[in-house]
Amino acid sequence: MSESAKPHHPNPQGKGEKSHGGDFSYVGIDAILEQMRRKAMKKGFELNLMVVGQSGLGKSTLMNTLFKSKVSRNKSVLSNPEERIPKTIEIKSISHDIEEKGVRMKLTVIDTPGFGDQINNENCWQPIMKFINDQYEAYLQEEININRKKRIPDSRVHCCIYFIPPTGHW
Repeated sequence: MSESAKPHHPNPQGKGEKSHGGDFSYVGIDAILEQMRRKAMKKGFELNLMVVGQSGLGKSTLMNTLFKSKVSRNKSVLSNPEERIPKTIEIKSISHDIEEKGVRMKLTVIDTPGFGDQINNENCWQPIMKFINDQYEAYLQEEININRKKRIPDSRVHCCIYFIPPTGHW
């Protein structure tokens, strides 16, 4: 190919390099990863963590330590042991917006207080499975709607951390 027949590119920089404005000066396959990264960083991330286990195993402490803030529910110290242990499993969600170094994250900690505290724990997992399945079903129903929302709220459980007592008796 002769010199005059070669296509002229207005971008004097090398392929994949950013221009002074921070944007790519061309559209191409190798630019899509950077575009997706910028979009994800701008929009932020969602993380739904479920912590499951008996009372006193350190679920709240672990969550607070992992995220360097008070993200799990605040349990007040009560003198009466019957008041400390819930009679039924009440699944509660606590949401927080965390930002670090320009990265935003909506963290939801789903707490299952008193799971496994009863004498008969034969079917204690059923309310937790029902909660998880209900969240997935609700998301699916929103997703298959004809008039779908632009941004579907994601309440599905992304990660479930199960705490086993050190005695091994659960």
